[in-house]
Amino acid sequence: MPRLRRDHFIDLRPFAASPAFARMWIGSTLAGLGGQLTIVAVMLHMYELTGSTFAVAMIAVAGLVPMILAGLYGGMLADAFDRRRVALIAASVTFASTLLLAVLAWGQFETVWWLYVLSVVNSSANSIVMAARQSIVPRLVPRELLPAASALNGITVGIMVMAGPALAGVLVAFAGYAWTYSIDVVLMTSLFLGLWTLPAIHPEGEIVRPGLESLRDGWRFLTRGSNIRLQFLLDIVAMTFGQPIALFPAIGAVLLGGGPITTGLLTASIAAGAFVSSVFSGPVGRVRRQGLGIERAILVYGGAIALFGVALGAGALGWFAPDVVDVDHANVVVLVLAMIALALAGAADNVSSIFRNTMVLAAVPDSVRGRLQGLFIVVVAGGPRVGAFYAGTLATFTALWFPPLLGGFVIVGLVAFLVRLSPRFRAYDALHPEP
Repeated sequence: MPRLRRDHFIDLRPFAASPAFARMWIGSTLAGLGGQLTIVAVMLHMYELTGSTFAVAMIAVAGLVPMILAGLYGGMLADAFDRRRVALIAASVTFASTLLLAVLAWGQFETVWWLYVLSVVNSSANSIVMAARQSIVPRLVPRELLPAASALNGITVGIMVMAGPALAGVLVAFAGYAWTYSIDVVLMTSLFLGLWTLPAIHPEGEIVRPGLESLRDGWRFLTRGSNIRLQFLLDIVAMTFGQPIALFPAIGAVLLGGGPITTGLLTASIAAGAFVSSVFSGPVGRVRRQGLGIERAILVYGGAIALFGVALGAGALGWFAPDVVDVDHANVVVLVLAMIALALAGAADNVSSIFRNTMVLAAVPDSVRGRLQGLFIVVVAGGPRVGAFYAGTLATFTALWFPPLLGGFVIVGLVAFLVRLSPRFRAYDALHPEP
């Protein structure tokens, strides 16, 4: 077996090149870990209160329109004002909503509607934080290190989504919802440290005040930028038809068993794949044809999601199942197979994300970067919400294994068709980035 060379591993030079980026990365990673605790806990909390997969899926759907509006407006703010200040104000709203969630849980005043409302506020404010924070990165890191910085963000996602859901499952099972939300409150304070120590970062070039003209200006740029536009569309396809997370509580409760622990393990598997692919992302940073890389990564993602559906189908048929499948007894063999498929999906999605994020950061001018980053966040965060609606609704009328199986095949077919229509996207050269 050939030995791995040092350049196979993740490139850490962005930390040395920019201590400010390093501080922001640490703060974002810790805060993201806490955020995942709350996301998974709210899903489990909703399922406990309602017993409905559809109600869990509606958490994502309810916040879709507010999150889109917040992401778009946050991008406009980031292109008009100090991006550091925009991120700090939005982070304060996220902190307050999480704190209120913890207070309600400690007082046992939580209701279905409180979970919906606070989830919407939290996700909307977080969209603004992410839009402002990501538009800061090219001002801190040299352009040749942007792929490495994007890969480091993959490490962040891997840590927070791998450790967060698994830890959330354990905390909910053994300590309860109030403690889980409270730990998120503590971890969120690190986000302020990472942002507070940044210098003021005002947008460069012509400034367009937030409003309809700002939106029109950003839209005009997007209509000219066919590469950016297509990568947004490809991600929407992948996330709409290949995001089965809303099914995980029901899978743990009625299909594979294991309850909250299974929910955490399935979610963590996606992040484990993202984490490992980031650790060995050295070669990814040297790829010049990033459009072709996006296409191939998403095709692998679709295939992995279809394999996840196959594994669930085996569980539904009772393959490898113990005599009793319930909260305390899981179908371990099928669970492991499902986790492997999700890990492969997480790795493929992370490679696609590295290419997509680098393309946005390198090819979009600073004067419009906040708005395009806001739209990027809307696509990245909004796609899974549409996907939750697709998976939750279709599973309600069919079976838990059917949405990922069908969705995987849809992803492969649509992505191959759309990219074939755009030779310019396949020919995209990272050394000469063109939107």
